[in-house]
Amino acid sequence: MLFDTDIAIVGAGPAGSTASLFLAKQNIAHVIIDKAEFPRDKICGDGLSGKVVGVLEELNPNWIEEMQADDAHFLDSWGVRFVAPNGEAIDLPFRINQSLPERAPGFISKRIHFDQFLFSKIDHSIAKVFLRTELKKVEREGQTLILHLTQNGRALTARTRLLVAAEGERSVVARQLAGYRMQRPYYYAGLRAYYENVADLHPQNFIELHFLEECLPGYFWIFPLPNNQANVGVGILSSDIKKRKLNIKKIMLSAIENNPTIKERFKNARMIDPIKGWGLPLGTVKHPLSGDNYLLVGDAGSLIDPFTGEGIGNAMFSARIAARLIPQFLEAGDFSAGALKRYDDEVYDRMWSELSLSATLQKLVRIRWLFNFVIKRINSNPHLQETFSTMFNDLDNRAKLRSPLFYLRLLLNL
Repeated sequence: MLFDTDIAIVGAGPAGSTASLFLAKQNIAHVIIDKAEFPRDKICGDGLSGKVVGVLEELNPNWIEEMQADDAHFLDSWGVRFVAPNGEAIDLPFRINQSLPERAPGFISKRIHFDQFLFSKIDHSIAKVFLRTELKKVEREGQTLILHLTQNGRALTARTRLLVAAEGERSVVARQLAGYRMQRPYYYAGLRAYYENVADLHPQNFIELHFLEECLPGYFWIFPLPNNQANVGVGILSSDIKKRKLNIKKIMLSAIENNPTIKERFKNARMIDPIKGWGLPLGTVKHPLSGDNYLLVGDAGSLIDPFTGEGIGNAMFSARIAARLIPQFLEAGDFSAGALKRYDDEVYDRMWSELSLSATLQKLVRIRWLFNFVIKRINSNPHLQETFSTMFNDLDNRAKLRSPLFYLRLLLNL
């Protein structure tokens, strides 16, 4: 047997590494396994939101300073540019008063660099790390789980009382123990490529979300990166792809070659990494996040924001909640579904308002004329610009977007 442990984490990306780091702060021994060797790449939009920064600050504020000093791998980001279907754009800073903070509220970094950064912080005196070790199957044996693994091509088994599943959207644990299946209405298909020399990137490295007609309720994106590079991609609901028989790669390339607000910016650009695809399980509906002897964190629990597509922040946030509760489960010696449901309750208590609001916004984006109108009205009204900017950090303010009265007032210019 490879190991016999109380706590095992499968997946060492942002969710798994975060869980490990918080467990180490509490001096809780555990095992963490990953099928890859680090550093390794992951297909992603590469945005690190304020939620990511908040979790890192709690782990170690000095790590933010390290990221800020590493301008070869981490880029400060101060806001977001929304582009309506008619091409009109609005720039919304993450913070209204940007003269106050010493550092940016967000970052952009390729996953190969950010994941390696987090993974390098794992405390090997507390965490036993197994790389090139892939989980193939999970079976129950009494009050424990038996993990069937392959390590460098060799079949092995291990045992754990609690399994933290942080494997991402293709989670073996989510499929085999929680019965997850891909649900097209709650699932984005995404493509990403890296470019260099994309013109007219924002001087404060705002991320760009272009809500093109052919993508709604998804979007085409441009995220600036260090070294004059950019992460360029598109995400569209899988149900729309099937219903409308869309070729998502053609949509992405057509936007770059033909869209009047985009094509000029790519005249001298060059693709430096091929187009790659992945799936994004959205937190549009509530899924069970736990069961007997397991917890699902991050993408494994379908916790991606339905409107923005952000996954890293929610992955790290849910992992923090899991790691904070695990000492209580250990002390009680109870890893039953009933006991572990406290994790579901806390995650949804902290995150459901935001996820459900984003699900509503995703639906509203389909109303093209309304989206065009809202962007136009915001551009002409400084007070509205401030209102929308505060929505990044104020859920109560963001909730206004769900109210029909809010749009009626906009239409009547009240």
